Amino acid sequence: MLYTKEKVLTRVNMVVIVQFLGLAGLASVLPFYIHIQWITGPVINAILIIALFLLGIRSAFLFCLVPSLMALSGGLLPPILAPIVPFIMIGNIVYILTIETVYNYFKDNDRGFFLGVLSGSVLKFLFLFLSVNIIEKLLIKQELLEKVADMMSWSQLATALTGGMIAFLILKWLKRI
Repeated sequence: MLYTKEKVLTRVNMVVIVQFLGLAGLASVLPFYIHIQWITGPVINAILIIALFLLGIRSAFLFCLVPSLMALSGGLLPPILAPIVPFIMIGNIVYILTIETVYNYFKDNDRGFFLGVLSGSVLKFLFLFLSVNIIEKLLIKQELLEKVADMMSWSQLATALTGGMIAFLILKWLKRI
């Protein structure tokens, strides 16, 4: 029995578990305490990218789902805006998938990273901006539509780019890119 425990523990990478739990905790708790999109957005986008580079694409996809649900349950998004949550999740997946694809295409780490963040940010912005047309049919109140349009417009591009810069500094410091 002791041998089996040792064998299992040698296969478990404690550093990866601690990184996953730390990033997941931060991504889960942050929307409960900071209700300012200009702070929460860049930090969450940075967490998505850091999860991608430290933990891999599968974990990053999981992180794409968690912050939106926490923002909804934490009050950053009012419950009436629940229909936009799936669009935000998909936008985050587009962001991460684009960064991964572009980064792997260019073998130059810095260039691939910045082009990935730039193209991922633009595609996420375009997806969310165009999604407002679909969301428009789901929302009845016009004042809600204006709020959603504001949330899904240029602020998404700015927070995605800012999050990319934060992630770049952290990943450079960790010597991961």
